[in-house]
Amino acid sequence: MLVGEGPGAEEDLRGEPFVGQAGKLLDNMLSAIGLKRGDDVYIGNAVKCRPPHNRTPEKAEIAACRPYLERQIELVRPDLLVALGRPAAQALLDAEVSIAAARGKLFEHGGTPVVVTYHPAYLLRNPQDKAKAWEDLCFARRFMRERVRRD
Repeated sequence: MLVGEGPGAEEDLRGEPFVGQAGKLLDNMLSAIGLKRGDDVYIGNAVKCRPPHNRTPEKAEIAACRPYLERQIELVRPDLLVALGRPAAQALLDAEVSIAAARGKLFEHGGTPVVVTYHPAYLLRNPQDKAKAWEDLCFARRFMRERVRRD
């Protein structure tokens, strides 16, 4: 299960997470590791409605939406959570998080492993970090393959 920040204007209109350019990039990233949204991956957001002026969600907004995110996680029962960006990481880890410091490490949310990486919208603005995001996806994929072998 991938967890993003919150819906943008286009996502709000369509009622679907990660549409537009960031969504296309995310779909391409997933395809590169052999996954497809809806088939192998469920996508949700830390906050469920668009913050005013599309700003980053505040702690209180993340906290207000936490029960909805928790219920989604409970229903989906993912083997792995991937936090896309700082607000998603903060929602899942209930702590201040630096993406640069959290990358490449395994965290836990209610017994479910968590991997932290950059948000696709950030990668569109900072393409120099795409290689790091690729490393993070490979790390997540490797973890899942090892987990399947153990089970």
